[in-house]
Amino acid sequence: MQLKKASVLVVDDDTDVLTAVRLLLRPQVQEIVTEKNPENIPSLLARHTFDVILLDMNFVSSINTGNEGFFWLQKIKQLKSDAAVVMITAYGDIDLAIRSLKEGASDFVVKPWHNDKLINTLTDIISRKGKTAKAEFSTESPSVFGTELLGESEAMQDIFFKIKKVAPTDANILILGENGTGKELIAKAIHQHSLRASKPYVKVDVGALTESLFESELFGHKKGAFTDAREDRTGRFEAANTGTIFLDEIGNISLHQQSKLLSVLQNRQVIPVGANEPASIDVRLLCATNVSLADLANEARFRKDLIYRINTVEIVVPPLRKRGSDITLLARHFATLYANKYMKTSPQFSRSALDKLSNYHFPGNVRELQYAIERAVIMADGEVLQAEDILFSPIESAPAGEAATQQTNLEELEKATINRVLEKHAGNLTRAAKELGITRTALYRRLGKYGL
Repeated sequence: MQLKKASVLVVDDDTDVLTAVRLLLRPQVQEIVTEKNPENIPSLLARHTFDVILLDMNFVSSINTGNEGFFWLQKIKQLKSDAAVVMITAYGDIDLAIRSLKEGASDFVVKPWHNDKLINTLTDIISRKGKTAKAEFSTESPSVFGTELLGESEAMQDIFFKIKKVAPTDANILILGENGTGKELIAKAIHQHSLRASKPYVKVDVGALTESLFESELFGHKKGAFTDAREDRTGRFEAANTGTIFLDEIGNISLHQQSKLLSVLQNRQVIPVGANEPASIDVRLLCATNVSLADLANEARFRKDLIYRINTVEIVVPPLRKRGSDITLLARHFATLYANKYMKTSPQFSRSALDKLSNYHFPGNVRELQYAIERAVIMADGEVLQAEDILFSPIESAPAGEAATQQTNLEELEKATINRVLEKHAGNLTRAAKELGITRTALYRRLGKYGL
């Protein structure tokens, strides 16, 4: 069936939304019916046969829970309508919208929407009517999103679906999760599946910027603005203009830095250090932090008005220990990756090795698993990895109780390990942090702690 032959019902209590959809779809479909009061849905379905129903998730603005949408979704199903239901939701209700898919909706659209995107959604639903949203979601395989982001667990499938839905919008995304969970990969996937994919993608580890470098690095500076400013420099925001900027470790910036960043996001302009005239910017903002949303909500630590600016939609990345079979999936992926890198035969895993991986708590998450497998591939003699070939970092793996009772020994071990890795990389902090499986910011903290 083609969209031109489709009959569409739109139910929303916002008259402006109904008018906009009617004007958009009138030339595109055979019939468009709009309704402000959801109570009239049963009588409309009794008199008409619709191919698609666009259904708002909230009809009482003071409630905003999506319960009204769920109620009418179930009512439509009870009336045995063959119509595919597409939920209309706001940016902040993405989790509710995903829940609606599990309860029978075919898809959802986020308002305000791009007209072309809405028409494409309806076209896809009409042409593939009867398929579930979960089946429609598949990319190259059920476990892969892009080339690096892997996962077959339900938690990761939900994240993949959320990426697919939010990527084409310009919504600001906050990615939450422990260190090593893959927040940067998710940011890259959002950019690669966005309408800005062909434009610049700029990553900044803002948690590692000192107060003196913060403005210059992000907003640029003019020649002579300060002692070492020997020439004009374009800041990261301007470098990302028309594209995406990813601010990593945003939970670690100071209140003063937050104030500067908030001003830029509100005005969509940057003023380079030493300049008088602002420069307009058009960027899609992605942020990540290992700080929980509850901790960010502490105004002594983070400005709430900035949280609202960066958190139109949040994506919470689960720790590896909660991803079940993904541990084995990722271990095999890394084994093949590093076998190719080091020109070795791709190894198999013995049952003891798989059991060791499955029973480990992975405080360092995917990053820790990655480097454990890399070491195993390098050091193993045979083509089957045994449990003894897989060693975990002593920095990450010490149980909390043991750390409390043997604090001095553990700290000495950590200090010695950091010293050894720093010497190996001739003081290069980025490379040292990567081998240790921690962020540069975490490494800075440890350097300060041990006076290194």
